[in-house]
Amino acid sequence: MSGWTTFFVVLVALVAAGWIFRFAGQKLTGNAPKFRDMPFAVAFGYALGVAVLAWVIWTWVQARFVMDEQTANKYFFFVMAVQGLVLSAIAAWIFRLFGRSVGTGATRKLFRQMPLTASFGILIILIYAILAIFAGLIAPHGQETVFPQANVVPGGNPALGGNPDFPLGTDQIGRDILSRLIYGAQNTVGIAFVTTVLAFFLGGSLGFLAATLRGWVDQILSRTVDVLMAIPSLIFALLLITVASAWVQGAGLTIAMIIIMALIDSTRVFRLARAVGMNIVVMDYIEAAKLRGEKLGYIVFREILPNATAPLLAEFGLRFCFVFLTISSLSFLGVGIQPPLADWGTMVKDLSAFINYAAFAPQISAAPLMAAGAIALLTVAVNFVVDWMLHRSSGLKE
Repeated sequence: MSGWTTFFVVLVALVAAGWIFRFAGQKLTGNAPKFRDMPFAVAFGYALGVAVLAWVIWTWVQARFVMDEQTANKYFFFVMAVQGLVLSAIAAWIFRLFGRSVGTGATRKLFRQMPLTASFGILIILIYAILAIFAGLIAPHGQETVFPQANVVPGGNPALGGNPDFPLGTDQIGRDILSRLIYGAQNTVGIAFVTTVLAFFLGGSLGFLAATLRGWVDQILSRTVDVLMAIPSLIFALLLITVASAWVQGAGLTIAMIIIMALIDSTRVFRLARAVGMNIVVMDYIEAAKLRGEKLGYIVFREILPNATAPLLAEFGLRFCFVFLTISSLSFLGVGIQPPLADWGTMVKDLSAFINYAAFAPQISAAPLMAAGAIALLTVAVNFVVDWMLHRSSGLKE
């Protein structure tokens, strides 16, 4: 059959399966409300979901146990994605179960209310934090150590150019990729976290200040922020870091990048803090604090900030992801975190040559995807936690 014929046959089969599912549910449950009021689109969605799940399982089994090696190589990344998803779900479930049994009453209650996605996100964030803090103890080699064996392919198979001493291989100048991945968590994530904290301190303080004082202070700060936000952030960061590179080098350039990124991202934080602060400063307890003669610092940090914590925490997670991705992009372009520090963005660029192995050895071509996968995994994990925090702060019920 042609592709279009197959498509229409499968579509008709799914439509029939959805109708049968809804009809059978109505008959078997005595026309229960769940099935009686079920739209056909929902029934079709169930049928489509089951079909996709069956196809995924069937393809995984074929690629793992039936296909020859050359054909199975085409499904290498699909198999890895399926296995990673299953293992992640199991790990998140075990972590949530552990959290429900160990800890204080408040933490156990938190884990009981936590969806599986949030527990997965928290687990990944904890793993990244441990790698970042204890990178020097966990990494088998230093991030700057250069070995004579350069361009060792991942896998450790000598027949394919691997080395058991370097399970993930070495880069083009002989540095251990596994060690640099671990140190990348310390450098990339650590620098992104410091940048985000600095951006929130600066943008949040000025935003609350503008909301509290209003008048000419609000106008000057808001118009300045408008001008800065009119320039695309990545282009603006490239321009400022290029200018800074004429004055400082090495670690100094990394510090300059942190300051520049914090200033750029503080404009977004300023907008949120000012909008939230505008809604809080009109409350009665703020007026009471002013009548008591409280100073500006007390009003901002003791009255406004505690009542703006929920949206600011959610924005912190999202802003951290943006900063994290921007720093990786700058490093990929060669103006971010500078050598010899390990950085995931730079690793993606340096290891891109391994893509040439994709045709016959996809496990080798996965080398540049390790750093990219580390970036994507942390981004997804943080967003899972942020979504859960937004759900909790909104007051919605399951």
